[in-house]
Amino acid sequence: MMAQPIAASKEPEAATPALDVSGLSVEFPSRRGTLLAIDDVSMQIAPGEILGVVGESGAGKSITGLAVLGLLESPGRISGGAIHVGGRRVDTLSEKELTKVRGREMGAIFQDPLTALNPLFTVGKQLVETIRLHSGMSKEAANDRALALLQSVGIPAPRERLRQYPHQFSGGMRQRVVIALALAAGPRLIIADEPTTALDVSIQAQITALLRKLCDETGVGIMLVTHDMGVIAETADRVCVMYSGRVVESGPVAEVIHNPQHPYTKGLMAAIPSLHDRVETLAQIDGSMPRLNARPTGCAFHPRCPHAGPKCSAATPPLVSVGVTRSACWLQQGGTQ
Repeated sequence: MMAQPIAASKEPEAATPALDVSGLSVEFPSRRGTLLAIDDVSMQIAPGEILGVVGESGAGKSITGLAVLGLLESPGRISGGAIHVGGRRVDTLSEKELTKVRGREMGAIFQDPLTALNPLFTVGKQLVETIRLHSGMSKEAANDRALALLQSVGIPAPRERLRQYPHQFSGGMRQRVVIALALAAGPRLIIADEPTTALDVSIQAQITALLRKLCDETGVGIMLVTHDMGVIAETADRVCVMYSGRVVESGPVAEVIHNPQHPYTKGLMAAIPSLHDRVETLAQIDGSMPRLNARPTGCAFHPRCPHAGPKCSAATPPLVSVGVTRSACWLQQGGTQ
């Protein structure tokens, strides 16, 4: 039987975001006190849009994605805010309810595809079981959809590949299988957490191009979590720059890259080597991301900021509009004195 074309994801109303995160806070209680990992983070992703979430290790990118998926490890917990997927609030659901929503409404792509694939079962069996779990399809119909999914993510000879095990695939092909699994139930939203980090550069480009293609064709919204501004520039529509658990700048990718407003974003962009200018040394941001139990008062970036003034250590700047972007810096809000 010929494989049927892959069905588009469930299309929400134009006014309904694929993801709406409002005032999200995540904390980790410990014997030495409560550590605030995510502090008042808000972001939206429209259907068919890729939002890049970027920052150094420890910025809170992955924890934000895990909070959306309801996969925070204990004792981590959501302490404030709300998360809506396709207009439905998900942060208040029970684990049983979340299990139904996760996969059907939300898909996930993680850094290491081997962690998402069971080595004991064929790729076809894993795809078919996932499809049947969330759709109620017959085994034959689910097999046809699995074949169509492998075709849609660019895996050659998909009928033969359905009968193979994960170890028989290369790293790039395994990641394509994971993407197919994430799309199996036609979700509204996919969280892609460093999906290209473990791959070589040429395969990275193929995977990011595939995510862009699938986003355009199915209307799924994608949160692309990465530390690589190059991946963001090539793939995303908008970007949120995170630092120490907060969003410090957000806006259209081209504007944030070419006209960054926040000193941290400017530092990230200055650290990227130019293809045209020859320099003796690369720019760097002095210092390091603060630990959760040693976050400074005021703006968390002020100990590393060359423009910091007294106000920066005294109060946390809100995220406000600066042209078409939003920035959380006192420089754009009346100075630092």
